[in-house]
Amino acid sequence: MNTILFATGIENSYPTVQGGKRRDLAAETGHYKRWREDLQLCKEIGAHVVRYGPPYYIVHGGPHSYDWSYVDDELAYIRELGLIPIVDLCHFGVPDWVGSFQNGDWPQLFADFADAFAARYPWVVYYTPVNEILVCARFSGKEGIWNEQLKSDKAMIAAHKHMCKATLLSIERILRHRSDAVFFQSETTEAFFAHSPEMQAEADFHNELRFLTFDFLYGHPPNGDALMFLMKNGATPQDYQWFMEHGRKAAPHCVMGMDYYAMNERALHPDGSQEAIGPVLGWNNIARGYYERYRRPMMLTETNALDPQEAPGWLWKTWHNVLALRKEGVPVVGFTWYSLIDQVDWDIQLREIRGKVNGNGLFTLERQPQPVATAFRDLVRHYGDLPVLEDFPIGNMRGPLSERWLADAVETKRAP
Repeated sequence: MNTILFATGIENSYPTVQGGKRRDLAAETGHYKRWREDLQLCKEIGAHVVRYGPPYYIVHGGPHSYDWSYVDDELAYIRELGLIPIVDLCHFGVPDWVGSFQNGDWPQLFADFADAFAARYPWVVYYTPVNEILVCARFSGKEGIWNEQLKSDKAMIAAHKHMCKATLLSIERILRHRSDAVFFQSETTEAFFAHSPEMQAEADFHNELRFLTFDFLYGHPPNGDALMFLMKNGATPQDYQWFMEHGRKAAPHCVMGMDYYAMNERALHPDGSQEAIGPVLGWNNIARGYYERYRRPMMLTETNALDPQEAPGWLWKTWHNVLALRKEGVPVVGFTWYSLIDQVDWDIQLREIRGKVNGNGLFTLERQPQPVATAFRDLVRHYGDLPVLEDFPIGNMRGPLSERWLADAVETKRAP
């Protein structure tokens, strides 16, 4: 398509917590019962793109065993409505039979699943193979709150490595079915600050480690300190060479999906704690650093605000960050308010089942509009005809955001 991508999404996280209890936000928000209504709301709100993910932990019943019954109906309706899905194949959890992200066999099993999905739905072009890899690896392997609930750097690196490998293998398999497929990574966009001078080295290290997912997925060498950290915690020289080779092949097919919230900028304290300090640099300044490192087209793939009354202001603030970057020549191709419906327990990162509703969606759990719904409609009304990139000739595109277009976009639209 020739205009900027305005998107929302169906929140479908499904990690296990509290010793193995499965959470499923699509169930907790009523989406499984009201999916037709929800998809109609996507259309009515003005979003022409929807981040949608099948319940992977249910669909993938075993090696080469898949139950598509639910997915068939919903994807057919998405297509009927004229919505464009970015299909989210894995969102923070794996099937019980896989075990956890520590399972080194899982990347190949997941690639088989992605292959089967692409064969069944050949009309799908946009994908997020594995959502927020660094976030999931931290919460599962380091913070001890999801899935394997481990608390070590080694476990975090193992989970991260397996999710990155699963992503790259699935990209290779999907491209066999759709050579014009485009992959939106959807990863957290962060910045770390030293609360006091003695924490500066630690902040510098965290500001390098935040690039780890994109380094692996795009074949970009991590810096020395990050590479030493990887090798100390279980990564091997063979792993490094594999990611550099496969990442460089995948990069031309990718849009750097970036997720930004007020909590993404944090101060590091001497006692080891981190404090969310709100927007200091802002998304445009942080995102510019990522762009300068990778030179990939990017999309704001998630943002929201927990307070419904503050949400309209946050929407416009982040949107003007998008405009500021585009004015500089940075190829930002889309904007997402995530999610369509209010969420549950994301104020505590799903770590406990409390059932607290977070008013950060475009609509409430009763499917009534939040104040930000009007702001989103106005945004699309005012900017819906904005070209996908300013002054960019797109007449020779072979498909939606095709790999040729992506490569040309980076070469043509260099930031100053």
